[in-house]
Amino acid sequence: MGLNVTTLAVTGHMDLQTETITLVQGALQELVAAYDTAELVGVSCIAAGADSLFARAVVEAGGRLITVIPSKDYRQTKVKPEHTATFDLLAEAAHEVVVMPFETATRRAYEAANAELLRRADRLVAVWDGRPPSGKGGGTADTVLEARRIGLPVDVIWPEGSARQG
Repeated sequence: MGLNVTTLAVTGHMDLQTETITLVQGALQELVAAYDTAELVGVSCIAAGADSLFARAVVEAGGRLITVIPSKDYRQTKVKPEHTATFDLLAEAAHEVVVMPFETATRRAYEAANAELLRRADRLVAVWDGRPPSGKGGGTADTVLEARRIGLPVDVIWPEGSARQG
């Protein structure tokens, strides 16, 4: 009897308010718990905020983590000091680390990383406030719209009372 592996990819906001982090964490743990962890694979760029919360939920539940890093310089140039320890811990916990073929973290690198997430996924988990794309490309809303365009099921996580900083 073969395993029926389910691969969940994540997209989501980085700028979650402190109270929202707790709400989203609980919702993600609940979502992950609905799957057989022996058959669960999570795909994440492990950025601060939603990506890391999801990756941690997958790892803590016993699922396998695949990280997709947008560029070779991503950790050195884009990961803020307060997120470095979490980033390194999740990268170390990953069963596979995919580094996209870009030297620097540009919009194109983020878009390619998002395309790789969607390519690998059976479902997309979106920690998303429902707002339309900003127009910059490569953001949460862009990834949700692309997933829907290609027919990938999307689970939106935005618990009652959630808010972004700013």
